[in-house]
Amino acid sequence: MAQSIVVTTSQLIVIASAVFVAGVIQVVAGFGFGLLSVPLMTIVVEPKIAIVVSSLIGACITSWQAIWQRADVDWTLVRPMIASAYVGMPLGLVVFSTVNDDALRLVLGVTVIVAVVLLVLPIRIPVGRPLDIGAGFISGVLNTSLSTNGPPLVFALQARRLASDTFRATIVMVFALSNFVGITLFFAAGKVTAEGLRAAAIAIPATLVGQAVGIPLRRHVHGERFRWMVLGLLLLAGISAIYASVR
Repeated sequence: MAQSIVVTTSQLIVIASAVFVAGVIQVVAGFGFGLLSVPLMTIVVEPKIAIVVSSLIGACITSWQAIWQRADVDWTLVRPMIASAYVGMPLGLVVFSTVNDDALRLVLGVTVIVAVVLLVLPIRIPVGRPLDIGAGFISGVLNTSLSTNGPPLVFALQARRLASDTFRATIVMVFALSNFVGITLFFAAGKVTAEGLRAAAIAIPATLVGQAVGIPLRRHVHGERFRWMVLGLLLLAGISAIYASVR
């Protein structure tokens, strides 16, 4: 299957559509690229190839977004999150190589839905350094295992009720710093194949178009509208992960 991703028109359309939609959401919400692109790409490519492709492209787009939005970054949150993420990444690579994809997706999907419920209900979630460190560590594990490291970070930042600009800038900075190390680990472990690189090259133009479409849209999404969009995306991600694990 992996060898055909560069020659079949229908597969190219699915890959391009997946990263286009994910690119739009990534700019508007500050996260969501891996959450949306990986499940969609697995329709036509093997999950492990989709994860590598998403990681490669995600590293590029989060890097420029981090530079673009650096003035709004809350570094008091980024530092503990990224330090603990680095600790979790080697474990995620082991999971990537050994654990069944479906089992991991099922656990992720159920956990994300529970997190959404906790954020919606009038429950006071204790925020502080333990939450930041825990969210960072889990995101590191998910980064190199499923390329979907957003949910724990979104949960921690939403619990703080950050302003939309600060939320976007902070989470993107964590993504950018995490992806650099994550990609290095993928290369070191020999997980980046020729098929993965070709698929990433194909997807980059569609990603750039999606980013261009998303930039003017983001100014209309803030406050409670931004909060509910984030929660909706998390819920969609949880449902899609569960669906992908049982289909």
